[in-house]
Amino acid sequence: MAKRKASVKKDLLRPAEPEGEPFPSALPVLLLPNQVVFPMAVVPLRVHLPGEVQLVNDAIMGDKFIGLVAMRDSDGDDHSLENAYDVGCIARIMQMQHGTEGGPAVILQALKRFRLRGVVQTAPYPIVKIKTLEPPPTRAKGIEPLTRTVRTQVLRLIRKSPDIPAEAAGVVENIQDPDLLADLVSANLSISVEQRQRLLETVDTRERLDQLTHILAREIEILELSNKIQSSVKSTIDKGQREFFLRQQLKAIHDELGDAGGDKSELTQFEEQLDALALPESIDKEARREIKRLRQMNEASAEYHVILTYLDWFLSLPWKTETEDRLDISFAGRILNEDHHGLEKVKKRILEYLAVRKLKPDAPGPILCFVGPPGVGKTSLGRSIARALNRNFARMSLGGMRDEAEIRGHRRTYVGAMPGRIIQNIRKAESNNPVFMLDEIDKLGADFRGDPSSALLEVLDPAQNNSFSDLYLNVPFDLSKVMFVATANLLDTIPWALRDRMEVIEIPGYTQEEKLAIAEKYLLPRQLDNHGLKKSQLRLTKSALRAVIDGYTREAGVRNLEREIGNVCRGAARQFAGRRRKLISVKPENLKEYLGNEKVHRELVERTAIPGVAIGLAWTAMGGDILFIESTKMPGKGKLTLTGHLGEVMKESAQAALSYIRSNAHALGVEEVDFNALDLHVHVPAGAVPKDGPSAGVTIFTSMTSLLTGRAVRPRVAMTGEITLRGNVLPVGGIKEKVLAANRAGIKELILCHQNAPDLDEVPATVRKKMVFHLVKRMDEVLEKALRK
Repeated sequence: MAKRKASVKKDLLRPAEPEGEPFPSALPVLLLPNQVVFPMAVVPLRVHLPGEVQLVNDAIMGDKFIGLVAMRDSDGDDHSLENAYDVGCIARIMQMQHGTEGGPAVILQALKRFRLRGVVQTAPYPIVKIKTLEPPPTRAKGIEPLTRTVRTQVLRLIRKSPDIPAEAAGVVENIQDPDLLADLVSANLSISVEQRQRLLETVDTRERLDQLTHILAREIEILELSNKIQSSVKSTIDKGQREFFLRQQLKAIHDELGDAGGDKSELTQFEEQLDALALPESIDKEARREIKRLRQMNEASAEYHVILTYLDWFLSLPWKTETEDRLDISFAGRILNEDHHGLEKVKKRILEYLAVRKLKPDAPGPILCFVGPPGVGKTSLGRSIARALNRNFARMSLGGMRDEAEIRGHRRTYVGAMPGRIIQNIRKAESNNPVFMLDEIDKLGADFRGDPSSALLEVLDPAQNNSFSDLYLNVPFDLSKVMFVATANLLDTIPWALRDRMEVIEIPGYTQEEKLAIAEKYLLPRQLDNHGLKKSQLRLTKSALRAVIDGYTREAGVRNLEREIGNVCRGAARQFAGRRRKLISVKPENLKEYLGNEKVHRELVERTAIPGVAIGLAWTAMGGDILFIESTKMPGKGKLTLTGHLGEVMKESAQAALSYIRSNAHALGVEEVDFNALDLHVHVPAGAVPKDGPSAGVTIFTSMTSLLTGRAVRPRVAMTGEITLRGNVLPVGGIKEKVLAANRAGIKELILCHQNAPDLDEVPATVRKKMVFHLVKRMDEVLEKALRK
């Protein structure tokens, strides 16, 4: 109920018109936004619109009667009768004053309800036909209980509300007319316009009183609940004030005793921070227990500073601070394409994660593991993911880590104990949902201090990491919102339990065209900027970049390529530092001036020109590579010698190849060879590099057969596949990396097992178009495709 002066309420008791005074059948109507006027109310208004001002002026000159009608939608621009209710109130203008600002101010007294029956005119102001509404006669026996109930509720509301003056109770007690009481209460209740209009349209006094009992009961309940909340807050404040005074007294006592522990302002700040965090009860209880211990300690105690450091770590963690994900698939795609060329499989997986996150925000984040050779952009992908998601970024290098405490932290019983690096990086990220990169996860170690890979099992398990326990904190921390991304060069060295928790995405090496595009778009501009050069000073032609790729680097990634481009930039920077002003244009012809002689020598045709030399393909952690296998023979006793740092599996492949050749000598054209009087020596160059695996079987077999038949291997032909004693060729892995390595080396034809045909779909189309693939099932088919006629 709004606050009103007692004098105004007493005026409402005086009838404004004598009984039976007729009202006009048509009235000008004033539309009121957010206001419903009841009979016998005195209403001050200020009119602004030109039509309203003219309406008031014409009414003053006439009988001074106007209609007051509330608008349905007061927030819009529609001030027409279509936006007005059907029931309003007839009012008489009691007084009008022309103010200096705005329109005239009028004081109106409402008299009687009316209903709109038709429209006489709409401009310059609306005039409508009306019908006055009279309440039906009511029997005193039926309406008296409702009148008493409403009066009692209103008096109770006045007593409980501090905003209503006490004089209002006397006004309500003196009203005996039920209809007047109902209108007075309705006009002064703090209810919505819709509820007020419903009461105005209820002509029957008994029905109106019945509606008021329900509204008043609800208002009383709300007021009681509000008073209860205020008293509870007041008691809490009183308790806080009491504690504050007690602490001040304790501080004064400590000061008198000369005890330095009296100044506890820092502990008060800790408590305020803890209150603001509103942590779960078990975590909050642990922190408050430490604060209580600290409050009772002397600052000279050694444990005092241990607990102080613990609380500082505890309260600086982002327990509930998180960044809002930018779930825009197209934007994320643009970011990934801006930062990285190619890598379509990785980008597709990241966009799929975003799509799932958009449809199901509470879905657990994936644990991605990027596996590939060095220099293909695994680490920088993490920063791009964070940028696309609008998340903070944290990175932790696991290479060479051997202490389990680096992950789980140290117990506070140790001197210099700290949280693990997981918690440390979460604190640096300043949010509990960063993109967290675990770099070089395949290079974790283990010794007497524990196994860090075992500690990572809890971190990378979505079913457990929502309550990750750091030994230093001694309370669970939720890591379920963190998006973990791991990188590795090899999968073999990652423990199988840890590998099972991650979704492995293999990133192969780049093709020549991809390297060229990366060099033009990313590497060259970055190196120009790093060396203080502008595009107008140094230009590397596309043919020069291609020459750098082909003649100075042989790698799966682009790290060495960027290094060579940097060498060119340094040479140019030296010239400009020596007062050169002209543009330097680097072409293949003058590339030697900056990089020296070519470092990659192509001798495929020369090395396979004589029998006994075949080219194989190998997979390494650095990507694919080509492998020369050489065979020679000499008089002896049938001995087979294998050199080149070969593993057991590769040696067994050589034994199997020789056995097949001896058992099928006639079919292979080596029937005239006496194996018991002949020693064979198979060598794989680059002898310092360990080599193993069954994929070199067909290459060893081809090399031996070429030697024994005198038929040289065709130029620019390479092969890979496992062999059996029955003459079958079996599939091997790493086809994509091997094909890319063959393409870099200038190979034109590849011999593969027919079961490896589906693996060729992963090879870029530009590479497939440049090469011819021979898919074979038997070892004699290999010889047919590989050896010269």
